[in-house]
Amino acid sequence: MKAVMMGTEAATMAVKLARVQVVSAYPITPQTVIVESLADIIGRGELKAKYLPVESEHTAMSSCMGASMAGARTFTATSSQGLAYMHEMLHFTAGERVPVVMVNCNRAMAPPWNLYCDHTDSLSQRDTGWIQYYCVDAQDVLDSILIAYAVAEQALLPVMINLDAFYLTHTSEPLDVPDQETVDLFLPPYRALNKLDVDDPKTFSIVCGADLFSSIKYKRQGDTLAVARLWDQVAERYNRHFNRLHPTVEAYRTEDADLCIIGIGTATGTMRLAVDRLREEGLKIGSLRLAMIRPFPREVLQRAIAKVKHVIVIDRDVSFGAEGIVAQEVKAGFFDRRGELRITGFVAGVGGNDMTVDTIIPMVRQAISGDGTAVEAGMSLWAEVLP
Repeated sequence: MKAVMMGTEAATMAVKLARVQVVSAYPITPQTVIVESLADIIGRGELKAKYLPVESEHTAMSSCMGASMAGARTFTATSSQGLAYMHEMLHFTAGERVPVVMVNCNRAMAPPWNLYCDHTDSLSQRDTGWIQYYCVDAQDVLDSILIAYAVAEQALLPVMINLDAFYLTHTSEPLDVPDQETVDLFLPPYRALNKLDVDDPKTFSIVCGADLFSSIKYKRQGDTLAVARLWDQVAERYNRHFNRLHPTVEAYRTEDADLCIIGIGTATGTMRLAVDRLREEGLKIGSLRLAMIRPFPREVLQRAIAKVKHVIVIDRDVSFGAEGIVAQEVKAGFFDRRGELRITGFVAGVGGNDMTVDTIIPMVRQAISGDGTAVEAGMSLWAEVLP
């Protein structure tokens, strides 16, 4: 079925198609449309699920974790300060190995207050153990949520699906909505292997010594790293059902490229337009979209741009006192190519500033020329002109 939807509506549709059993959330702009719509759908009886209106994001995640531990397929959504309020429970949910799926609508962190797009909120949570995927359009939102449940329930790890505030949450696009019967074939009901059950008592959240603690963390690290390959496998299976592929890394015109732009989220579409224009000028340039940040898809990324000599990373975030977070990840991923690969980072588009072709091309030219002390020092340049 063809439909025109905002990204928030696409997320709601995906949750309905996934036959989620428990929704627990607290409203926050710009994700509120998701949980309001789900409340209406559940209230009308269109989705057989329990809706838990709670007093905070901390409790929302606690409720989802508990429901998931009892064997239910669960969902929540948040943004910015709400995600920060969940921080403690993000660690708990990943540590308990429960397959909660959450949508985070990427919004700038306060202060000052700002409702618009910025990736610092989710990237600052990258060490909590959640799988992190960044959407590029409304179709990607719907599809990636369905893929996320299949991945989460196989890996027994929670997944965070990230949407750019307003660029995706409140912009309408045409998309294909899959039929329920085919979705059911792709995503059967969740069957928890270990769950809270009064008739089959088990111990959860134990206190343990250093040896057992280390072995548990070591096992989770290995399982988390394996998710990059698992996601691509499940995405390929999704492609066989619906003819749409959503890989962890998506390359564009990189086959003969000497130079490559890397980014996440909706701006990667604009990066492709910039690549096309620069190609017309004779520059051998490509672009690469990192759809997944955790686990970091190092092997796929390295293969995608094995012949590239200069990488330009454009971050819509900043790690204060360091540089752009994605730039840090890329530098770590290519550490074994130090000396032969040049990496230039830019911070741009934070707080909702638009990233257009006419703003991206000057960054590319500046990176090539090497102008700017930040580039010379190996740090990300702040691209916006500040007052």
